[in-house]
Amino acid sequence: MKIALVSPYDFAYPGGVVNHILALEQHFTSWGHEVKIIAPASKAVTNLGGRFIPIGTPRPVPTSGSIARITLSPWLSSKIKSVLAKEKFDIIHLHEPLMPMLCTTVLRLSDTATVGTFHACQGRPSYRLGRPVTTFFLKRWFRKLDGKIAVSVPAMEYARKHLLGFYDIIPNGISSRDFCPDVPAIEKFGDGKLNLLFVGRLERRKGLNYLLKAYRQVQREVPNSRLIVVGPGTSLKPWYQTMVRRYHLKDVTFVGYVSCEELPRYYKTADVFCAPATGRESFGIVLLEAMSLGKPVVASNIEGYASVITDGVDGLLVPPRDTRALAEALISVMTDESLRQQLGTRARARAQEYDWDHIARRVIDYYIKVLSESPWRERHRQPETLSIPV
Repeated sequence: MKIALVSPYDFAYPGGVVNHILALEQHFTSWGHEVKIIAPASKAVTNLGGRFIPIGTPRPVPTSGSIARITLSPWLSSKIKSVLAKEKFDIIHLHEPLMPMLCTTVLRLSDTATVGTFHACQGRPSYRLGRPVTTFFLKRWFRKLDGKIAVSVPAMEYARKHLLGFYDIIPNGISSRDFCPDVPAIEKFGDGKLNLLFVGRLERRKGLNYLLKAYRQVQREVPNSRLIVVGPGTSLKPWYQTMVRRYHLKDVTFVGYVSCEELPRYYKTADVFCAPATGRESFGIVLLEAMSLGKPVVASNIEGYASVITDGVDGLLVPPRDTRALAEALISVMTDESLRQQLGTRARARAQEYDWDHIARRVIDYYIKVLSESPWRERHRQPETLSIPV
């Protein structure tokens, strides 16, 4: 099967959707499918060779407490037409299919089967239907989707508030081969201190400021502890570092961006993982990464995270923005080795349900279902017999 995976986001910049697409491409290619990734890129993407087709120059656009690096150029049509005519894909899989401009233009110009995965659970500008002209075109393009996937119930519910229809839920996945307990820890943090780990972009909605406030109390109760902050971001970093100085916090290390190859080692190094996001998380991929290595997780009780963790079973959930509750939960886990082991063991078992081998197979099966359904075949006038290698 010849598959196009389309991302609206800068493929040279790390993020959940980019990582999701990379995992699908890796599995599909290993199974013998021909896969091309289409996305804007701020710099050369060399690790994919001829499997990557860059279209558009991404620009940072503030949205929902984050930055969406997307291409806003209206002059993409000729390049997209040329790519579609040359490649002749069997199916085109758009991620955030109504995010301008790359995905919407591909969807508008496509004459083959199209599937869309909806990742967001709040605030994406493409869903803000209000202006009559915008509403008309988005709903028109939305109807061109032959299949609709949401990565979680919160993502489905958010999309359906604006765009009615049936959505199949296929969650994000985790590579149990990459995120496994056998990876080596980071040596310099192996000095006997309890390591508390945060992984995420340094953005307000990730809640690092609440973790820093809670860590004041944690250090009083667990003085032999360290907070390791992993993730890209420069604009808010000085503010967080000022908080560290103001609260007289010790042993707070800002690591910055970490490669995909190095990231599992940081989870291995952690004794406890914390995800204090305030909302707008449709899924908990960082939770699964930590859980896959058998680490106990303390996270905000928001919809996306609660779809992954069962409070008190394979992790602890606390109200978002509640620094006291966050501190108490962290202290309870950090001072109880038996609890850490129990939560970690259950967390690893839970994470194995999301292994990419299983998730990617579900996506391929969904493609076959879409291609074989009579509405699509009639609309696109496909022959009765389809040859689909699996």
